[in-house]
Amino acid sequence: MALGTNGAAEAGSWKLGGELLVNRLGYGAMRLPQTGAALTVDAVPGDRDQAIGLLRRAVELGVNHLDTAAFYFSPLRSANELINRALAPYPDDLVITTKVWPGRDACGEWWWAEPQQLRGQVEENLRQLGRDHLDVVNLRVPQRLMTGSIAEHFGVLAGLRDAGLIRHLGISNASPAHLAEARASAPVVCVQNPYGLGAPREETEFLRSCGEQGIAYVPFYAIAGAGREAGATAGAEDARVTAVARAHDASPAQVRLAWTLQQGPHVLAIPGTSDPAHLAANVAAAALRLTDEEMALLGTPAGDRPAGSTT
Repeated sequence: MALGTNGAAEAGSWKLGGELLVNRLGYGAMRLPQTGAALTVDAVPGDRDQAIGLLRRAVELGVNHLDTAAFYFSPLRSANELINRALAPYPDDLVITTKVWPGRDACGEWWWAEPQQLRGQVEENLRQLGRDHLDVVNLRVPQRLMTGSIAEHFGVLAGLRDAGLIRHLGISNASPAHLAEARASAPVVCVQNPYGLGAPREETEFLRSCGEQGIAYVPFYAIAGAGREAGATAGAEDARVTAVARAHDASPAQVRLAWTLQQGPHVLAIPGTSDPAHLAANVAAAALRLTDEEMALLGTPAGDRPAGSTT
């Protein structure tokens, strides 16, 4: 399908924290530094000039919400530094969201920060991006703590927010209990969780609850699904998705993005790619509207969608 005349703005907008206005179709930078599967020690570095050109093209297409992290790097390439090189001095309306708690050492091996190490992670993001404050920082919860407390770590970020290093806070890979715990320390403007077609009912309920609380819900793996970091699995596309895609002269990935965006006006999509053609296709999905019948076919009856969702 062709790009809409307003690019990413075709999906509508949302104010993070009631003040940072972003188009709901954004960009995730995880794949930017490498080709193939993301975040591996032996990742093949991507083409630097292509990555810089892709970021500039994304902004030209109306993308003003970038999701990144200091641990998004491959040998020779860092997502944050590519963003800095491509877009600084930054447009006034550009919102950059990053995340902390996980980290990677110089060899690419993973580690998890103690509370007292979070300030160093925040400062590393500031240095790489060339900024004196971060728009939004998500606390990325490790899988082992899905039923544990995040109070100590989130409390440190709340203090850094009070100190002016961070403007707004969010949580990632989190549960409703984590959200309640975090909100006891400071305002939370977004929840960033894996979500897409076939997601468990309890996650859909969490998505709805975020909307009721005025909190943005930011799905990742909306296109990749079970493929996660490696991307969508070849040959595993749902026949229902394929049928809807044919009806709109669209791709299955575009249908999945449209479905995601139609879950509510507070839902922000952040599809990532290192391919300029895929970037254009993802942005084009901002203009795709699925009918009530198509949403029901894909698993979301009209009566289950929140008031104000796009149809």
